Amino acid sequence: MSRTARILVGLVLGLISGIFISAFGGGFLTTRPAVVEPIGTLWVNAIRMTVVPLVTSLLIIAIASERKSGVVATLGGKTIGLFVAMITSVCVFVALAAPPLISLLPLDPETAESLRETTSAATSRDVDLPPFRDWLIELIPTNALQVAVEGAMLPLIVFVTLFAFALTRISHDGREVVLRFFGAIKDAMFVLVEWILWVGPIGVFALILPVAARMGASAAGALGSYLLVACGLITVAMLALYPFAVLVGNVGIGQFARACAPVQAVGFSTRSSLASLPTMFTAAEQLKLLPRVSGLVLPVAAATFKFASPIGRTAGTYFVAALYGIALGPVETAVIAGAIGLTSFYSPGIPSGGLIVMTPVYLSFGLPIEGIGLLIALDLIVDMFITAANVTADVTVATILSQRDEGRG
Repeated sequence: MSRTARILVGLVLGLISGIFISAFGGGFLTTRPAVVEPIGTLWVNAIRMTVVPLVTSLLIIAIASERKSGVVATLGGKTIGLFVAMITSVCVFVALAAPPLISLLPLDPETAESLRETTSAATSRDVDLPPFRDWLIELIPTNALQVAVEGAMLPLIVFVTLFAFALTRISHDGREVVLRFFGAIKDAMFVLVEWILWVGPIGVFALILPVAARMGASAAGALGSYLLVACGLITVAMLALYPFAVLVGNVGIGQFARACAPVQAVGFSTRSSLASLPTMFTAAEQLKLLPRVSGLVLPVAAATFKFASPIGRTAGTYFVAALYGIALGPVETAVIAGAIGLTSFYSPGIPSGGLIVMTPVYLSFGLPIEGIGLLIALDLIVDMFITAANVTADVTVATILSQRDEGRG
């Protein structure tokens, strides 16, 4: 059985086992999720420990190996341009699709009142979100080792990128020494990633079982309908990436699907694009992407590109508006979708960070902040689908840019 199939089997078995425990558990079974949960955490930690050395070595090799810095700058510009174009497309898609679907949800007055009462409890926790000014200043780290230890990927990428560009300005012999050093680190990290992915089915099973046991087969009525709409729209957008990668990236659809499946399974179970990064590099090797492209594009995409976030967050915003009886017209629809698309690049790396950063949008349109609390309570499920779509988009971008860049050799 292939690694892809093994990981997907672990995912399905975890879901089925968790739902079974939720429906029929008692006594001995009730304690099982708590027993296996640390195993899933250990597996995620094992993946995360490879991210910093892997990203550092791949970025340095991708940039410093190029003799002309303009080539890297051109690739970076193409990457950002593709990010913006894809975010714009999903914002248009959700602005057109979400309002009519949300309007069909079964929200009678009693149900709406009951859900509104739950929001006060859901917003009881406070999360300190740094203002945009602080976020911008912190992009240039004062201590590169500290941000590496803390796993602050965006400042680390900025430092490593500048360091790699500096390497292109030193002597050939000195640059080759550094490249050989980080090349050896890259090779060792890929071996370590292979070991970690070999036990992937166990890790994914241990992650999903406790989640499924808590959720069960619940989520009925209005909440279930909202989740169906939000997750359905995200799934449609993710599936649209397949023909995009095939037609523009010049890969076979079966080859692309097989390469993406483990990445999606890890993203779905961990809810983390960064934790999925090692499997993205493995997918890039399977797709035979240019290392100079995947080494640069994938780390930047994992840290900044939230492809599906505007879909889930805009659908949630319309659900909150319907819940509180607030009518949003076409102009509000367009502005909200655009604002959420812009803020997706600023989403902090904390649970439900993409929701918390939407507070200014809610305040601008007179939407109740309490509604964000309800969305946070439901975000576990939505965020799984968002992350699976995000990592698929990351691989898609790398595939397309690798094809566009191949002509230069």
